[in-house]
Amino acid sequence: MVLLMLQAGTALPSTSWELVLHSSPETKVVLGITLVFSVISWFVIAIKWWQFRRARRQASRFFGELERTTRLKDAYHAVMKLPPSPFNRIFREGLSFLSELRPGSLRDEGQAPAPGTLSMTQLEALKMVLGKEVSAERDVMAKFIPWLATIGSVGPLLGLLGTVLGVMDAFIGIASKGSGNIAAVAPGVAEALVTTVAGLAVAIPAVIAYNLFVNKLSLFAGELEGFANELVGTMAREGLL
Repeated sequence: MVLLMLQAGTALPSTSWELVLHSSPETKVVLGITLVFSVISWFVIAIKWWQFRRARRQASRFFGELERTTRLKDAYHAVMKLPPSPFNRIFREGLSFLSELRPGSLRDEGQAPAPGTLSMTQLEALKMVLGKEVSAERDVMAKFIPWLATIGSVGPLLGLLGTVLGVMDAFIGIASKGSGNIAAVAPGVAEALVTTVAGLAVAIPAVIAYNLFVNKLSLFAGELEGFANELVGTMAREGLL
């Protein structure tokens, strides 16, 4: 496209935007796909940032309620009033399963708790239930994060593909028109490199966000596992196991 403008005596593009406007159809297709990847990447980044921020606020509210109570029985009734959250669901699941094993263990009055302690099999079942809930919460938070890794890997390759196609088109045009000076070569190469820039512009934020969210996810999963273990320990300390 640029070579045709050169042969026709038309003013050559002087900015990157003009290069995009006057680029070949192949380059525009690659840039269009790159733009779609960019939109998806930023959408995922916004969604995950909001999810992690919301989870942090919910955790602060949840632990604030726990600090106001001294026993798990009181904490259970207080937490039941809170909206669902990762730590909230783990807490409810653990104590609900315990109440099934020992009916009445969470009641302040009325029915007395079932006598005796939990067997090793029941204790292991409780830990498995908590572990399953931790894994489920981790999987929910991890959703869509792999897309950032995919975009971060594919973006530069897509840009390279557009560059190769652009350079091939430029040299084919030079060979057919018989013009090989720098004025003829430079615009075509510049047009080809636009896709490389676009690919890197998409990949860099995606890779940074991916590494950031993976680190946040690891910390989040560790906090969930630590809370589940602490919950079992608190049950044992209060004689509920």
